[in-house]
Amino acid sequence: MTPAIFGISGLTLTADERAFFAQADPAGYVLFGRNVQSPSQLRALTDELRAIHGREKLFIGIDQEGGRVARMRPPEWSPFPAGAVFDALYDVAPSSAIVAARANAQALGIELADAGITVDFHPPLDVRQPGAHDVIGDRALGSEPMRVAALGRAILEGLANAGVAGCIKHMPGHGRSQCDTHKEMPTITASEAELETDIAPFRALNWAPMGMTGHLLFTAWDAENPATLSSTVIERIIRGRIGFDGLLLTDDIDMEALDGSIPDRSARAIVAGCDLVLNCWARMDEMVGIAECLPEITSLAAERLDRALAGVGQAQAADKSALLATRDELLALAEVSV
Repeated sequence: MTPAIFGISGLTLTADERAFFAQADPAGYVLFGRNVQSPSQLRALTDELRAIHGREKLFIGIDQEGGRVARMRPPEWSPFPAGAVFDALYDVAPSSAIVAARANAQALGIELADAGITVDFHPPLDVRQPGAHDVIGDRALGSEPMRVAALGRAILEGLANAGVAGCIKHMPGHGRSQCDTHKEMPTITASEAELETDIAPFRALNWAPMGMTGHLLFTAWDAENPATLSSTVIERIIRGRIGFDGLLLTDDIDMEALDGSIPDRSARAIVAGCDLVLNCWARMDEMVGIAECLPEITSLAAERLDRALAGVGQAQAADKSALLATRDELLALAEVSV
């Protein structure tokens, strides 16, 4: 198995993609808006991916947070809010905010599971900092670490209740970024003591099934390599200080925050300690290059992958409409809505 998550170019697989995926046997796939048209089309696509590998619990991931980060959108799918609305409700009624976030995530997870999607790259546990770039912005669950952790836990629980695995991101924290990592590398000059705020939510939820790194340079930990490519950050901070032992994947390896060829970046990430490389853009030459340069998935990473997907498909019986009604009734307490 290739330790990579690959993208798909369109609404259906091409013949070249089908042949390559069968040969390369990637750990999983990531879906974007270009892959999503209707419930029946999307389910057919995910079923075809499972058929290639014969794995019912296949890693098929998507960024479906709500708000501006949503690949599945109305009218075919329900609208879901950004994290900031739960933060606002928490100001008024903390317990209600947790219930609302859990109900929202379970309803969202039901739609993902119906589509054959097994992983949601959600929740972001980045602690919002004043003056930071809005690449996180209203996606954040708050500016206080334990509030972020409490709401993040509710989201993980809601997704799990729907039989979908969540993924905490972006370790060790994206809340201080002064730029968008899609375009350039942020340099974080905060001290180790200050960065305790950033890692606190991740430490509180270090039992999460999987997590994603961020492409940020933390001078207090490694002044030369961004977190995704830093063995120091991964081993000493993410695995050590945070105590995360779940499946660790990179943020999109194509982002312009990183330099070098896509296969080279991918190899460096695996050497640094990431379990899987996330490659989103479905460019065949880059996917072939990644498959050629990466070693077989390690036994430890394969074990983490199995553990992360263990709960997939094990959904609790629930009515999506009732969950959404509960969410909306509670959000009304803070005079916010979807």
